[in-house]
Amino acid sequence: MTETDSLRAAMIEAAERQLADSSDHEIATRAVCEAVGVSQPVLYRLFGDKRGLLDAVADHGYERYAALKAAQERTGDPVADLHAGWDGHMAFAKENPALYQLMFTPRPWSRSTARDRVFELLTATLVRCAAAGSLRVEPRAAAELILAANVGVALAHIARPELFDDPAPSHRMRDAAFAHVLTEPGARDDADPLHAAALRLRAQLALAGTDALEPAETALLLRWLERITHAGPA
Repeated sequence: MTETDSLRAAMIEAAERQLADSSDHEIATRAVCEAVGVSQPVLYRLFGDKRGLLDAVADHGYERYAALKAAQERTGDPVADLHAGWDGHMAFAKENPALYQLMFTPRPWSRSTARDRVFELLTATLVRCAAAGSLRVEPRAAAELILAANVGVALAHIARPELFDDPAPSHRMRDAAFAHVLTEPGARDDADPLHAAALRLRAQLALAGTDALEPAETALLLRWLERITHAGPA
């Protein structure tokens, strides 16, 4: 790590500490610079401005979130992993409320990619669900719905921290969202078997690929499967 990288990391950590300790979840660039022992022009050189620093803090938050996900055991049951992922998301929000709000509350000027990268982690789990025949909609569409529900519940709990003590409301929202996108256990025959088969095959190809087809043939097959899955069940 270069001296610039070390200085940048120190300023991000100082800003995150200030964010967590602030009653209004705000930071002062002067205080961040004083905590690290540098002048404000250094902050402007490394981050552009306060907005750039906040984006860097949000993206650093994603790295912590991803590490939490990586530490969770990946089982042979992607649906079980999806349930655990919801609870892990709520745990991250409880432990890092100010950082969580920075990552997930819309900021029109923000260039942070934290939310998009969390979305991709969730989509990867849902691709595994689709490959197992457990998903009734396209993985990215399912991810949009689930992440919106998860973030909404988490932000509501941050506004009223006592809600974190009772997992029931969170689980009711989780079960409602999952019921919309997942097939029923033991009853995975979709009303449209072609849509279900296309969804599953597309996910399996995304996970494992195939040596039976040339790259151009695989691309064409994926395009056909995409058209079938996006058309929705008949």
